[in-house]
Amino acid sequence: MLVGVDGSPSAVAATGFAAREADLRGLPLRVVHAFTWPAMRMPMGSAPMGLAAMVPPETEVKRYTQDIVDEAAAAATKAAPQIDVTTRVIDGAAAPVLLAESRSAALVVLGDQGFGPISGALIGSVASQVATHAECPVLVIRAAGDPDGPVIVGVDGSELSERAVEFAAAEASLRGADLLAVHTWTHPPSIGPGDMQPLVYDVEALRAEEELVLAESVAGVRQRYPDLTVRQVCTQGRATKVLVEESDRGQLLVVGARGRGGFTGLLLGSVSNSLLYQSRCPLAVVRVPKDKG
Repeated sequence: MLVGVDGSPSAVAATGFAAREADLRGLPLRVVHAFTWPAMRMPMGSAPMGLAAMVPPETEVKRYTQDIVDEAAAAATKAAPQIDVTTRVIDGAAAPVLLAESRSAALVVLGDQGFGPISGALIGSVASQVATHAECPVLVIRAAGDPDGPVIVGVDGSELSERAVEFAAAEASLRGADLLAVHTWTHPPSIGPGDMQPLVYDVEALRAEEELVLAESVAGVRQRYPDLTVRQVCTQGRATKVLVEESDRGQLLVVGARGRGGFTGLLLGSVSNSLLYQSRCPLAVVRVPKDKG
């Protein structure tokens, strides 16, 4: 389990969440802080001589960065005293460092805001980049969520949606929570580029088809988790709007990085990208491992 920290309150809160998540899974927690010289974006020890007076001494910088990971480690230990916590300060820009670290992580946890150039930004650029490119699921702590609420998963019938459902079911089982599977529809889906949608169609027949998509998507987890309470919501409406509204009552929202619509080459779909900014509870984005597409 990996959590990226930068000294911000958002990162400290994310560390506590990551510690509890690691405890649920029986995994150790790795706390990572990536550092570059702010003025030049270069590793420690490589600042040109002319900049010596403009930057703090290396020993002071090292002490500052160590304080960041130590504070986060203390927050992790407080949240889950029994887990094994290790810390690392790594030279490099945050997003590339975390993406490299994601190759060996079961899950990357991040806060949604950090000490970026725009302090009022709703989500840090690092969180957005990592959610887009990481090689494991990414959990962004946007809000605390309702600890008694369900784990919610967005379902659209795609392969990546199946992975999201499996991830969400495992999370719900670990947390002793209900699983709420949500599927939305607006009109007959496009089959491919240039496909013409019918001007007239049977709404009830379409609704039945979409309910079947949802039922088939959760059938497997019902068998694998017989003690898990699985509820289904199939509704007409835009996916982002419906999932944001549902997230107000959830403890975790899970989505695939992209779904069956749009352009298959996109790394992050429009729905998952929008939820990074709008979800009202922690958001997990599930991706396909690189060796599988």
